[in-house]
Amino acid sequence: MIAPEMPMNDHPELTQHEFLTVRELAELLRIKERKVYDLAASGDVPVSRATGKLLFPRREIEAWIANASSGGATRGSGPRPAICLGSHDPLLEWAIRQSRCGLASFFEGSMDGLNRFCAGEGVMAGLHLHDEASGEWNLPHVAKRCSGENAVLVSWARRSRGLVLRPELDRDVTGLPDLAGRIFIPRQKDTGTQRLFEALAADAGLSLQDLRVTDTAPSETDSVIAVAEGLADATFGLEALARQYNLPFVPVIEERFDLLVDRRSWFEPQMQRLLAFCRSDSFQSHAGHMAGYRLEDLGAVLWNA
Repeated sequence: MIAPEMPMNDHPELTQHEFLTVRELAELLRIKERKVYDLAASGDVPVSRATGKLLFPRREIEAWIANASSGGATRGSGPRPAICLGSHDPLLEWAIRQSRCGLASFFEGSMDGLNRFCAGEGVMAGLHLHDEASGEWNLPHVAKRCSGENAVLVSWARRSRGLVLRPELDRDVTGLPDLAGRIFIPRQKDTGTQRLFEALAADAGLSLQDLRVTDTAPSETDSVIAVAEGLADATFGLEALARQYNLPFVPVIEERFDLLVDRRSWFEPQMQRLLAFCRSDSFQSHAGHMAGYRLEDLGAVLWNA
């Protein structure tokens, strides 16, 4: 990746907004707009599709440019913020709180976490990104985006995911096609959950236009609670949360949830305290009571930058 000739602040008219459009980014990088679309499609540039069109977070673009300009070494000069980014996992969230490790959390989805991790905004990111071409989880996305990072991908858990339903629909919904006409609670557009749901729905012949979609839920727990409160008929959620709220569950897929961790931060007190807690009897007991979790690979190294 070749760094642009001009830094962001040489274009003061482009720094007034939090997001850049395709045209503005093309002008900044001195490339054709078609090339911007290619960069966004490949995941090589930070991008948001929350509004239905491509928008590029200015702060992350600045970090992306700086990183390219210095061969990926710009973040080596100082510590990362002690923040866990990425996708929401109920067990990970509980472990962070219960261990009192000192990590803060900012769970806005897998792609958001990957982008923010590459921008140096946290020490680790939880990911469950499925690559349709290879059938693998997380590794293709991480290898493409993080080859220049001082990072490692480690296993956290395998999770059972499927349809969480209102009790009245226990026998009426047995698969994705049966969601047609139902009230459905989605997650944010670039979360691993929503990306996976849309791909599986397409494979099952379910059109998203056939769903009565509500506002997005900000976390795995929020989506299931909304179904429990009768605000929707279904969501695409975790078995562990469906059982916790005594809701019917139709399994669809087993996914892998991994942690992308800054290698230097791995040895800092916050991460070491969390890792020590994950070896404790308290953690093992709590995890053992969560349906749909398999933790036999916890801590296994899957990829090194």
